[in-house]
Amino acid sequence: MAERGVDVSALPQEVREQLAELDLELSEGDITQKGYEKKRAKLLAPYLVQTQTLAPPPAYDGQSPVSSSAPAPKPGPSNSSSSSSHHRRTRRPHRSSGTRDERYRSDIHTEAVQAALAKHKEEKMPLPMPTKRRSTYVQSPVDNCTPPDSSSSSDDEAVSSESAGPQQSPDTWINSSLHASSTSSSASSTLSHGESRPAQASQSQQAPPAPAQPPHSQPTALAEAFAQTRIDPVGGVGPPDVPSQAQARGSRVDLPANAVVRGMTRGQSRSSMMETADGVPVSSRVSTKIQQLLNTLKRPKRPPLSEFFVDDQEEIVEVPQADPNTPRPEGRQIIPVKGEPLGVVSNWPPALQAALARWGATQGKSPALTALDITGKPLYTLTYGKIWSRSVKLAYTLLNKLGTKNEQILKPGDRVALVYPNSDPGMFWVAFYGCLLAEVIPVPIEVPLSRKDAGSSQVGFLLGSCGVGLALTSEICLKGLPKTPTGEILQLKGWPRLKWVVTDSKYLTKPSKDWQPHIPTANTDTAYIEYKASKEGTVMGVAVSKVAMLTHCQALTQACNYCEGETLVNVLDFKKDMGLWHGVLTSVMNRIHTISVPYAVMKACPLSWVQRVHIHKARVALVKCRDLHWAMMAHRDQRDTSLASLRMLIVADGANPWSVSSCDAFLNVFQAYGLKPEVVCPCATSPEAMTVAIRRPGVPGAPLPARAVLSMSGLSHGIIRVNTEDKNSALTVQDVGHVMPGALMCIVKPDGPPMLCKTDEIGEIVVNSRAGGNMYYGLPGVTKNTFEVIPVNASGAPIGEIPFVRSGLLGFVGPGSLIFVVGKNEGLLIVSGRRHNADDLVATALAVEPVKTVYRGRIAVFSVTVFYDERIVIVAEQRPDASEEDSFQWMSRVLQAIDSIHQVGLYCLALVSANTLPKTPLGGIHISDTKQLFLEGALHPCNILMCPHTCVTNMPKPRQKQPVGVGPASIMVGNLVAGKRIAQAAGRDLGLIEDQDLVRKMCMWPTMMHQFLPEALQWRAQTDPDHTLYVLLNAKGVAVCTATCVQLHKRAEKIAAALMERSGINMGENVVLLYPPGIDLIAAFYGCLYAGCIPVTVRPPHTQNLSATLPTVRMIIDVSKAACILTTQVLMKILRSKEAATTVNIKTWPIIIDTDDLPRKRPPSIYKPPNAEVTAYLDFSVSTTGMLTGVKISHAAVGALCRSIKLQCELYSSRQIAICLDPYCGLGFVLWCLASVYSGHQSILIPPLELESSLTLWLGTLSQYRIRDTFCSYSVMELCTKGLGGQTELLKARGVNLACVRSCVVIAEERPRLALTHSFSKLFKDLGLSMRAVSTAFGSRVNLAICLQGTTGPDPSTVYVDMKSLRHDRVRLVERGAPQSLPLMESGTILPGVRVIIVNPETRGPLGDSHLGEIWVNSPHNATGYYTIYGEENLQANHFNTKLSFGDPQTLWAKTGYLGFVKRTELTDSSGDRHDALFVVGSLDETLELRGLRYHPIDIETSVLRAHRSIGESAVFTWTNLLVVVAELCGSEQDALDLVPLVTNVVLEEHHLIVGVVVIVDPGVIPINSRGEKQRMHLRDSFLADQLDPIYVAYNM
Repeated sequence: MAERGVDVSALPQEVREQLAELDLELSEGDITQKGYEKKRAKLLAPYLVQTQTLAPPPAYDGQSPVSSSAPAPKPGPSNSSSSSSHHRRTRRPHRSSGTRDERYRSDIHTEAVQAALAKHKEEKMPLPMPTKRRSTYVQSPVDNCTPPDSSSSSDDEAVSSESAGPQQSPDTWINSSLHASSTSSSASSTLSHGESRPAQASQSQQAPPAPAQPPHSQPTALAEAFAQTRIDPVGGVGPPDVPSQAQARGSRVDLPANAVVRGMTRGQSRSSMMETADGVPVSSRVSTKIQQLLNTLKRPKRPPLSEFFVDDQEEIVEVPQADPNTPRPEGRQIIPVKGEPLGVVSNWPPALQAALARWGATQGKSPALTALDITGKPLYTLTYGKIWSRSVKLAYTLLNKLGTKNEQILKPGDRVALVYPNSDPGMFWVAFYGCLLAEVIPVPIEVPLSRKDAGSSQVGFLLGSCGVGLALTSEICLKGLPKTPTGEILQLKGWPRLKWVVTDSKYLTKPSKDWQPHIPTANTDTAYIEYKASKEGTVMGVAVSKVAMLTHCQALTQACNYCEGETLVNVLDFKKDMGLWHGVLTSVMNRIHTISVPYAVMKACPLSWVQRVHIHKARVALVKCRDLHWAMMAHRDQRDTSLASLRMLIVADGANPWSVSSCDAFLNVFQAYGLKPEVVCPCATSPEAMTVAIRRPGVPGAPLPARAVLSMSGLSHGIIRVNTEDKNSALTVQDVGHVMPGALMCIVKPDGPPMLCKTDEIGEIVVNSRAGGNMYYGLPGVTKNTFEVIPVNASGAPIGEIPFVRSGLLGFVGPGSLIFVVGKNEGLLIVSGRRHNADDLVATALAVEPVKTVYRGRIAVFSVTVFYDERIVIVAEQRPDASEEDSFQWMSRVLQAIDSIHQVGLYCLALVSANTLPKTPLGGIHISDTKQLFLEGALHPCNILMCPHTCVTNMPKPRQKQPVGVGPASIMVGNLVAGKRIAQAAGRDLGLIEDQDLVRKMCMWPTMMHQFLPEALQWRAQTDPDHTLYVLLNAKGVAVCTATCVQLHKRAEKIAAALMERSGINMGENVVLLYPPGIDLIAAFYGCLYAGCIPVTVRPPHTQNLSATLPTVRMIIDVSKAACILTTQVLMKILRSKEAATTVNIKTWPIIIDTDDLPRKRPPSIYKPPNAEVTAYLDFSVSTTGMLTGVKISHAAVGALCRSIKLQCELYSSRQIAICLDPYCGLGFVLWCLASVYSGHQSILIPPLELESSLTLWLGTLSQYRIRDTFCSYSVMELCTKGLGGQTELLKARGVNLACVRSCVVIAEERPRLALTHSFSKLFKDLGLSMRAVSTAFGSRVNLAICLQGTTGPDPSTVYVDMKSLRHDRVRLVERGAPQSLPLMESGTILPGVRVIIVNPETRGPLGDSHLGEIWVNSPHNATGYYTIYGEENLQANHFNTKLSFGDPQTLWAKTGYLGFVKRTELTDSSGDRHDALFVVGSLDETLELRGLRYHPIDIETSVLRAHRSIGESAVFTWTNLLVVVAELCGSEQDALDLVPLVTNVVLEEHHLIVGVVVIVDPGVIPINSRGEKQRMHLRDSFLADQLDPIYVAYNM
């Protein structure tokens, strides 16, 4: 860096001030790291001159690294990172980087990559390494040494002397800022970036006193603030511990995220929760990694996003502005290029079969084909006579000997599959020519090895589209085909039924003397069909006519100057492409002797083809770059080899951009063995156009053709520009010779209409020739677009009438009409309108040293469409011995290299275990199947790196909230003018008592408002003593405890007496009730009321998990200032146990009274409250955001609430209801403890915990007791749906019948979970459950019950809301099935006596119908305020007694803290008016503010759950503007890394958000409270404190 040698203290005062200001800007995030460095360098530039000479240049390429005794300062972001890299260097010996794969080798390219990476040293932040649990990283067992096939192209073989020269250590240019974490990722680097390392001595001499360090080597100001910020808990209570992960899902815990009590001002606690690390020191591993991640994201994205927000419904995507510097084509329109005329030779045969007949008759002894065995030795040689006689025998057998005499199976023109292994060319030749002689159409395909072959079903599609019913094969091959247990050949997936025919000589019939095959002159009938796989993986058959086959052979003969009797060595697959055209067809036409070298031989003996050339003095060899590479790797084993006989070395994949370096390197090595430079002949081919161009063998001594050095940037825009400026991003391509004889070629635009390109534009090569494919067999639609293209000029007019064939090759015509190919259509990746070639990206990845991490030939590059653009994915096979750290470093450097050289961001880079990618038959990677596995989440990577932040540049613009210039009054008037009603709704009136007997018997109370619940219980105990109020069931469904009115009254009296007797407990004091769900709890509640104490119900601690659950109990006891704890004997022992003592201070418990064996005593008097406004009880609850709140409920509110529920649900003493809820807070407590005493109905109590041991308990009870009304929680419903969903038949057989259930209400304080309620109704419909029975209730802290679906109101309605508008705090109703629509269900009918209004939370003005705002409620059963230690009145007034700023300024409202809207429906309610439905959208406290928009976590979580079948549950939260997604993995651990890209994709697609961190955890880790709500803040704290024990944590770059 610029200031490395400057003494800052010696600088002028004003410069030092400017530097300090700059440092401040950086620490406050007002300037990016890059901008900071630029400005700083500019300020220091004048003072740098004298110190410039001190720093030695960094060691690259040939330079030897600086000796470690005097380490020179490395250019890098900070001293600390440089010292760490020095530390690494001394620790690890220089490791040879291995021989580089010459096939992709390009010294220029490698240099370019090194330079690009060096550039990144200065710019980049370190990338945080993912965290992985040890067990996840299990490599599949695989031999460490893989044979050199194209799949491995292993570089473990002997190092060639050239490449083993002065090897540089990868450390000399490793990115010094890369995070040196330890190899075991689960204990990755303990040295956090918050700590600075001691600088090295040699650097400290020049070091300035206070160098400004970049953010990753020193915590940012923000992080420092976090480290210092701790919330002081109220009353000195520390935050409760996070639940240990051993805890089962069963032990539901209500856990506050920290000790934030409603005693603090609400704003203060909320902000401190969201913006601090909650006391987690920033050096915790997770925090450090997130800090690193934030640092890597600090550099501005490309292209820059506009700063303002245009709120347009249709506009989702930011359209990148066109770059004014984009190169434009400047040349003239291309003129079609004509090949030389195809000469007419007198003795050319009229058809190819005729050539075979001629040689078979006249040159019968002439060798035609030599096949090699697995060791590379000749196995057999077939003469032309043999091939002819066998082909005739086969033709005769096919036409006359299959089927019965009268009915032949095969007729001329039928299609026949040829299934022969690569090692048996002889059988294939005979079969191919036999089919031609029988005039049936051969369709050569690969041998199917198993049902799971990559692309096997696509081959079935090909056979089906070609109408193939018969397959020819050899006896050996038939034995090796996959069989069923009965020995029949397996019916492969997608394949038609095939009849298999063995073509070995012994099974063929010799034709009679007079039978001769019919050989007509070549015509346009199809001769054979060659298969071709498209980019999407579909396999199609290219039909080649007889005349095209013959013309192609003639053109090749002329272009390659083939002579009769020559010898040709063929290493290619003889079933298709060049291997077939040269090695099977053209060779027969010219009586050439072909030596076929199979793939298996090449794996065992890579030099075999070179040896064959030498032994047979071959004139022509047909190879791929792969074969050149292998021969080079093994050439030292061979001394006396001569390649002098070769006049043509045809390189079949010479059109690949990286073939140049392969050809050059091979020539370098083998020139010493007699190889002449002019014999190397690259060519370009495609299945449709066949041979497009081939370089003709040169004249000895003539200058070799020139190379084109093209600018990568120009290529990405489809423009040819010779690269001059930046040699790092250049592509060198060689020509592939001239157009074929008799052909016409031009270049057209690859997409859209086939418009002719300009001379400096890259386009698709189209060819018109008699020697090309005719059609895709059986697919006329696709054929038209490929085989019948008529190019048009700039004005759109066709240039002629002759049709051209699209070759699928991208290229241009160079000087002297030479053809250059720069890529293929199927390898084309179009990202943000720019084109990139998959092969170029592979070459760049492989130029990143050291490539000991991956296998060279096993890299797949493809693009996936995510969020309206293509995203590049690279998948490679990792070597078994590669360490975690090596892999991660290699991956992060590949990202940097591709970003620098290709100016494109990678979306995902995944490494999979060795030998797990789907392979093509010849060992290459099957790209489309790999892509399919990636998208399905079945790839099972062992390492993955996602970089959505850098490559997703089309995100919508961040929204900036505009100041509301319109007041609440104007909004209201506007709504009235527009005819919109104010969004308010009300339940029916509470009215007077309708039960006259009750009025008579309770005449002491003039109105219901003054009825106190304890008096109701006393009255019931007198008037109807034996009426059973409560029945408690155990897990077996047996009633273990019942309580009649008088029993309950007497138990309450005993408890009241005990309270009154104890000194130290006074009237009006708070008493904690610590009981399991049951009747003891109810009795204790009424005992407190009888004694004049205020009960506080608290969930007891979980015995198996005291450390997590006891602190919450302790906190509520302390916060409520309880004078006494009422509990059972068992729980009392637990509170005083040693285990409890390790978690809390057990000596400071208040008085504990065990109520199990109290003496039968009556209290001297029963307390009667002086008025109805006195507090009856306190309701404490932990919200989903981890906030512990206690609210005061008065006697008046209790009476009004019970009356409201009685009216809504029509509850009378003759009725029975079943309750499966936790009885500790909210509406669950009211239904469990209060409602029965008030209304007199019988409540059957089912503790939800019992369901975990007996799933059928609840549903069985409903059926057994014929219950009409039942209440449950979402967790109960989920348990039944997941656990009993598949057992409905079994339940039916047991007699479970739910037809009796009239209403099943889910009690919750959240948006109705529509999907869950719907699937519950659907699943149990078979048991008689009515689809209309299930509904929901809604309550909040300020009012425990706002809505509850009763028996009389209309069915709950459902609406569909546009999710985009919700994010902007608006409601836009759409139709079902609309894109981005969210279904919302009404939260139940509003209770009698309740009024709600929708209010703008900022202006406090009322909103119109169907507008989103905060729900405010007015009702006689509102809570009276928060119970606080200090009794802060302002907080209470703010929430419980708020007035509208306009409209109705008198009414007092309570704020629920929930967003929602009211919509008037077409339905009518009981009074005959139109029904107003209340829709709850979500809690304001829970919403995430990201990019200026408001997101509800549940929406993102629903999307994540849909991403993959293995995700059982998910939760999201934010941390310093990063979105963190936690997903529970319910599949096997090898699925863990598959989830990372899928989760990232789905959130990006559906919510337009980039996920910052993906955390994969075990099932049951996400904490859920008793109401079935996720405690996200709690999860967040556990994550930041590193307490989750995650399976995998991915930090998306």
